[in-house]
Parts: sequence; C-alpha cells; structure tokens
Amino acid sequence: MKIVFIFLCILFSLHAKDYTKEKDVQIFIATLVKEYHMKKPYLEKLFSNVKKYKTPLRIFRPKVKKKRTSKEQERLNRLYPKHGAWDRYCKLKINPSRVKQGVSFIKKNKNIFDAVEKKFGVPKEYVAAIIGVETVYGNNVGKYPVFDNLVTLAFEKNRRNKFFKHQLKKFLRLSQTEKFNPKEVKGSYAGAIGLGQFMPSNYAAYGVDFNGDGRITLQKESDAIASVANYIKKNGWKVDEPVATRVSYEGNRFYGLKTGYKTTYDRRDLTGITPKEKWNYKGKVRLIKLNKKAYDELWYGAKNFFVITRYNHSAYYAMAVHQLACKIKEKMQNEKNKEINEN
Repeated sequence: MKIVFIFLCILFSLHAKDYTKEKDVQIFIATLVKEYHMKKPYLEKLFSNVKKYKTPLRIFRPKVKKKRTSKEQERLNRLYPKHGAWDRYCKLKINPSRVKQGVSFIKKNKNIFDAVEKKFGVPKEYVAAIIGVETVYGNNVGKYPVFDNLVTLAFEKNRRNKFFKHQLKKFLRLSQTEKFNPKEVKGSYAGAIGLGQFMPSNYAAYGVDFNGDGRITLQKESDAIASVANYIKKNGWKVDEPVATRVSYEGNRFYGLKTGYKTTYDRRDLTGITPKEKWNYKGKVRLIKLNKKAYDELWYGAKNFFVITRYNHSAYYAMAVHQLACKIKEKMQNEKNKEINEN
C-alpha cells in the first residue's frame, strides 16, 4: 500500500504555488475584474494556492523532433505495428460491455432522451454513444481539479498556453454565472467537464439547462444529454440523413486517394468503390480508412459523419461513435422484438 502511495505521489508530482506573484497572472486578474466585475481579493485568494500537476504539462509540452537510431525505431515497430490501429482503438471504445451500458443508460433516462430527440432531432443512440465514448456514460468524468489544471496549463510553459488561458477565463466566468466554487469542480487533465467532457468555452456556447433548475450542470444527466444533442445540432446535423456506410474496393490496402474527414468527393468520380448495401445519400462523401491488421476497411462518410468530428477532430473518434450508436440501436431493437415475441 505504501509503495502505491509513493508511486502516485511521483506520478502526479503536485505542489502548491502562489501565482499572484507572476505578472501575467496579475494582468489576467485585472482583465477579469474589468470585464466581469469579479472581486480582486477573491481572485487573488484563488490564485494564491494552486496545486500544479505535471502530468498535463508533459502531455502538452512543446513538440521536439527526435532523431531515432535504427535500433530504437526497430523497437518502436515491434511495440506499435504499422497495421492494426483501428483494431486496437475499437477494442477500447466499442465492446459488448459499452454497448450494454449504453442501452441501460438510455433506458434509465428514457423520458429525457425522448424529449431531447424530439427537440433537437439528434437520434438518442448517437447522443448516448458520444457520452459512452467520452466518459463511459458518466463513470469516468475525470478526477483532476479543473481550476488548478487550467491555471497550470495557462501559465506554465507548454504549446497551448493561449488556448488554456482562454478556457480558464471562460471557466471563471461560468463559476460566476452558474454560481459554483471553481475549486470544487473535477474533470479531465485538460479541463473538460461533465458527462460529455465539454471544455469551458463549449460549456458556455452549447450548454443547456434542460431540467429547468436555472443552472447548466453538465454533471447532471438531463443537462448533459441535452447539451450534447445541442452541440451536434448546432454544428449541422441533418435529420433523417445517414452517417456512414462501408464500401468495397479492389485489394486489401487502400492507396491512391486522400482519406479522412476533411476531403470530400463526388461519388461519380470514385470508380471501383461501391457501397456494400443500399445507400441513397446524394451529397458529397468522405473516404474513411480504418487501418486493420489484415486489411484496410473503407467507408463513405456523409455530412453527419463530419458533424461528429466537430466534437472531436478525429475520423476514428467519429467512426467509433457511429458504430457504437448502431450497435446500441440494434441491441435495443432486438430486446424490443424479444419482448413482443414473448408477449
């Protein structure tokens, strides 16, 4: 037990720091006082005792290109084979346990999901899948103190100081408008909050008070579910349009055309690429390549696929959300059919 404790201390390497002595922080506090009429003594008290976590700083440290020896590269190739990236990714994000939990999460919050889907037009299984990928339906929302981490990332040297300074400003504004103690909020190492892991700027832009208690609380299922749906809707979700479909191509590995969510094609120009099932989508498509151990899996991504990437700028992320949503919907339908047959 003692060894575990020592290891955790080394891992997090945290110690308190008084940031009020730094000129940048003094300017930052003055800005908050001027723009939001926050009390200077209150802010100085907040910034005078900040626990500095080194883990986030290591993650966002400036990137340095390191030249590897042939032996180092060979070892990396053994540890991280060239192929199979999607196999590893989907094993973590789309497994039977997460599908089962997703069904239970929707059933538990049935009235909320029904009302949210009616209002925003985003299918419940996609909202649930995003929350499932982000926090395993609220079971892993993060244990880092958001204020301390944002201060650390805003004012200690790293490659995203400007971004985190903006997030810290938004977070403190939220603490003022939503009336919470910024020292008490826990989240991810980067300051993401709640079931949907909203950054403070997104919290303010897309957060919804769906339970009508006068506060936007993304740790609550009602507000979190509605806020995720609102985020997706405002980024362009098209009701009753598809997300993605798998396509066939010649060979086991796909080369020659640029893949990813940023590049679009007219389907008429994609000779030799055919949907594996009927697909009536008329818009431009993206080619999404999933790198598997034995072959590349290729998909068409529609506009709604691109919309999901606005939540997290990754084709693998959007595909994980899509496939998890499809599996959740399928399991729910199978359970419904079973109940009908039994009755």
